[in-house]
Amino acid sequence: MYDLAVAWDWIAFSVRWLHVITAMAWIGASFYFIALDLGLRKAPNMPVGAFGEEWQVHGGGFYHIQKYLVAPENMPEHLVWHKWQSYITWVSGAALLMIIYWVGGELFLLDPTKANLSLWQGILISGGSLTIGWLAYDYLCKSKLGERPTMLMLLLFVILVAMSWGYNQIFTGRAALLHLGAFTATIMTANVFFQIMPNQRIVVADLKAGRTPDAKYGKIAKLRSTHNNYLTLPVVFLMLSNHYPLAFGTEYAWIIASLIFLTGVTIRHYFNTMHATGTGPHWTWAVTVLLMILIAWLSSVRPTQSLEEAEAEPLTPYEQKFASAAGFEEAYDTILGNCSMCHAREPVWGSMKWAPKGVYLETPGDVARQASQIYLQAGISHAMPPPNAVQMDEDARATIVSWVNGVRETE
Repeated sequence: MYDLAVAWDWIAFSVRWLHVITAMAWIGASFYFIALDLGLRKAPNMPVGAFGEEWQVHGGGFYHIQKYLVAPENMPEHLVWHKWQSYITWVSGAALLMIIYWVGGELFLLDPTKANLSLWQGILISGGSLTIGWLAYDYLCKSKLGERPTMLMLLLFVILVAMSWGYNQIFTGRAALLHLGAFTATIMTANVFFQIMPNQRIVVADLKAGRTPDAKYGKIAKLRSTHNNYLTLPVVFLMLSNHYPLAFGTEYAWIIASLIFLTGVTIRHYFNTMHATGTGPHWTWAVTVLLMILIAWLSSVRPTQSLEEAEAEPLTPYEQKFASAAGFEEAYDTILGNCSMCHAREPVWGSMKWAPKGVYLETPGDVARQASQIYLQAGISHAMPPPNAVQMDEDARATIVSWVNGVRETE
């Protein structure tokens, strides 16, 4: 039974690895083409229909690139499509969300102090919100707002702030920020799948048939691609946020996430302007720094629940299963002696201010809630505690393994 937990953790690791690799490929290609597009220059003797060109040097060679706003006169024999990076990034991300936040929903997804939901209700909200978000965004883009891109971006920001607040009313802090990132990433990939690629296929089909492609298809794709460009940096932050309790472990996490979208806009505006004009507006960095200072200040406002309040809080059925198992008292004493000096609401180790990753291991509920992670981090592996902090002996680790294995065997 325990081998299954180890295998499941390695499956999550492998999917995360794939997700990171494909995300780097997608983001890199996206940033490259935006920079290329903004750096185009008019030149004499360009082919008919060419909008601009750019010369680049890389890897010991020179590249001569020309862009057609609509399409060239004839269909090229060799045409490279950029789509699979986006698709695989989203598919692997969705799989990772299911593995961690659906299968492990009782621990990582639901926060019973915020909303009394069953696991299936939480999963339904998780998946349904991603779908509804894309449908609402797509409707707005196809409305008259599509002709007013600045107003559309402002409205999109309002929607993202509302979703940030809404997720934090239901899910755990780390799940809320992760879902906001998934909500945004779903819009980005759906832009590629439902709008950018279909419109490009129409242009290609027209070329093959000898027809002159309509410029409106390129305009639609350009709008969606621009949105993706400005949303990329906030999504990267949100996907990394679950490693940092300073981002998610505060009642103001939804405001922090909202401000991160503004930093994404200021940073991208600087680089987009620099690519287009050769000089970026330096005020954007001042604004970004001020926003990050505000974010850092908000992150220092910690949850108000005290140790006494946590001890008085009733255990959930999931926590009760581990807390009532044979060997829990021995394991609990072991964890208090080896882990709680750091994983406390007020850590006493060195100059540490907050528990690593926002994980508390003080009350029976704390320990029962983190049973699987304790098993993996301090039971079968030596990842925790750090050896320069506490040298945990093998008997103590065996106590943890025996406790969790006893629960597994009764399932």
